[in-house]
Amino acid sequence: MIPLHELLNRIHWDPEFGRGEFRIGYLDHAHDELVYVPLDEVQRDPDSHFCFEVTDEEGIAHSVPYHRVKEVWKDGALIWRREH
Repeated sequence: MIPLHELLNRIHWDPEFGRGEFRIGYLDHAHDELVYVPLDEVQRDPDSHFCFEVTDEEGIAHSVPYHRVKEVWKDGALIWRREH
C-alpha cells in the first residue's frame, strides 16, 4: 500500500490522475464512525505533516491527524484503505 502522503501528492500534482471527485474517510473518535468529506474541502498546510483541517456543517474547524484517515475514494470507487 502506498503511503497516504504519496497518494495525496499524486492527486495534487498528477493532472491525469487528479481528475475526478475524491473523498476521504477519517475516523471520528467522538462518534466512533468514519466521516466522509470531499478532498477539496480539506485544508492542508504544506508545513504540517501530521494533520489537516476540515470544517463541519456548523462552521467549526477540526484538526484531523493523518493517521485517522482510513479510506480514499475516487469517483465512487475505493482506491486506498488503511485497516481500522
